[in-house]
Amino acid sequence: MNKKVHVQDLGLKDYKETWDYQEQLFQETLDLKIRNRREELSLETPNYFLLVEHPHVYTLGKSGDISNLLVDEKVLADKGATFYKINRGGDITYHGPGQIVGYPILDLDNFFTDIHKYLRFLEEMVILTLAEYGIKSERSPGETGVWLDVGTPFARKICAMGVRASRWVTMHGFALNVNADLGYFDMMIPCGIKGKAVTSLNVELGKKEVDLDEVKQKLLKHFQVLFEAEIKEKTEV
Repeated sequence: MNKKVHVQDLGLKDYKETWDYQEQLFQETLDLKIRNRREELSLETPNYFLLVEHPHVYTLGKSGDISNLLVDEKVLADKGATFYKINRGGDITYHGPGQIVGYPILDLDNFFTDIHKYLRFLEEMVILTLAEYGIKSERSPGETGVWLDVGTPFARKICAMGVRASRWVTMHGFALNVNADLGYFDMMIPCGIKGKAVTSLNVELGKKEVDLDEVKQKLLKHFQVLFEAEIKEKTEV
């Protein structure tokens, strides 16, 4: 099993460009798995972990409800935002500057073949990272992602998740609000869940800004331990 994970920090990058890049890596891995099976080979499949910030964008999962986007295309354009309907699970999500978006493109045959365990490990990675800032976060029953004050009137989401998997190869991932402009969340019903607020790490800490690179390194540290992975960092595509 190949547990080497190639990490690429893409910086601020257009959503569609990043999605296309994800699809390329995802398809190359799938093709290699199919070739291994067809030709009875045992070539190692690669694993990737892309980190990125996106310009303002809204994405709707394949089972999502478009009515959860509360504004029309003109309002989005006025706000400098774009919209895409995509092939992950989940409902509507916002991405923007000040948010760490992570796309692990893993062959789970290299780790464990359990998609629920995979999601729980991604959540745990975020929970452990936030704990390093003194923030107690947790899961909310039946709602993927990471939350604060679950079960109270003050419940609020700090990290959204939505993944796709085929032949145990994953794509899409998580979005952790670090220095996010929370006003953009007002233009949608986040993840289609009504009456739940959204927050950001800088708001919870009462800071204007939190060091994004520091948060990324903490996420990778916990990812490495949880997945027993060997991290290979590469800053450029």
